[in-house]
Amino acid sequence: MNKEIQLSDNELIQSFQEGNSRAFDALLERHQNRIYNAILFMVKDSYLAEDLIQEILIKIIDNLQQKKYSEEGKFLPWALRIAHNFVVDHFRKVKRTPTIKTSDDQDLFEIIKHADHPADYKMTRSQTHKNIQELVDLLPEEQREIIVLRHYANLSFKEIAQMTNCSINTALGRMRYGLINLRKMMTERGMSL
Repeated sequence: MNKEIQLSDNELIQSFQEGNSRAFDALLERHQNRIYNAILFMVKDSYLAEDLIQEILIKIIDNLQQKKYSEEGKFLPWALRIAHNFVVDHFRKVKRTPTIKTSDDQDLFEIIKHADHPADYKMTRSQTHKNIQELVDLLPEEQREIIVLRHYANLSFKEIAQMTNCSINTALGRMRYGLINLRKMMTERGMSL
């Protein structure tokens, strides 16, 4: 293991891809705390962070074994990006029906017209949530990411700005344009507002 500690990240990755599992152990020992802390910062729950890091490490291993790593000398930012995307996807899966506020602070789901019958209402609402989720998935990545982090993960704009390496104003702007695009797509598809 001493030999592996002296190797660079790229050398460890190459050694791991050639079958040396101790190389990944050394790489993990070097970066696991930073990856875990980034996940914890996003999810704010140590138990969930511990669960997610296991899945994220499996995804990192799979990507390395499939030789999908191509960012020379930048393993940690690459791994953190995988973690970030995984956490965003996690929030999208576990909370399919977020409260999305429009620019005039109304719940997007509440302003959609529904049938008068309670049974129809429940079914229509469920379908509407599914339709809006599909529309969110069609947004440009930067807008989708902000909406997911804000409305699925309940992060503040300050936290989103730190996580996405942009200013608070940029995050707010992306949210605004994302909501405008959602409304436009809803209108194009004949969904009632």
